Amino acid sequence: MIGAIIAKKAIANSFEAMNRHDLSRFMSSWRDDGVFIYPGEIPESGTFKGKSAVEGWFRNFFEQFPKIQFDIQDICVRNIFALTGTNVVSVHWNIQLTNKDEREGQNSGVTVITIKGGKVFQVKDFIFDLGENFKLNWGAV
Repeated sequence: MIGAIIAKKAIANSFEAMNRHDLSRFMSSWRDDGVFIYPGEIPESGTFKGKSAVEGWFRNFFEQFPKIQFDIQDICVRNIFALTGTNVVSVHWNIQLTNKDEREGQNSGVTVITIKGGKVFQVKDFIFDLGENFKLNWGAV
């Protein structure tokens, strides 16, 4: 139970760091060999391996979206008793955002986070709407 509380708090803090565009704080929880997987069929989609590649992706994300607000709906932890810093956490979220062209958008999704040794090893996003609005928000249309 304590492991779940610690994991949930750490994940909530990471999402708050994203809301504040605090890239340094956000990346401090990542392993050097971390992997980020982003869905869709836009140039920003794909698999990004290594902390510097992941940091570059999120730097681009913050530049594309000067205003973001993640609202966490649920956080689920696979092993509520884990105390070794290794676990899987799923986060259901909604997001309100404004891109650099002042286009407002919203979406929702689930992020699955694999933690190894107390640091983020892999993040995989599943996003509800990958259609026209998603592409317009990214400026990919």
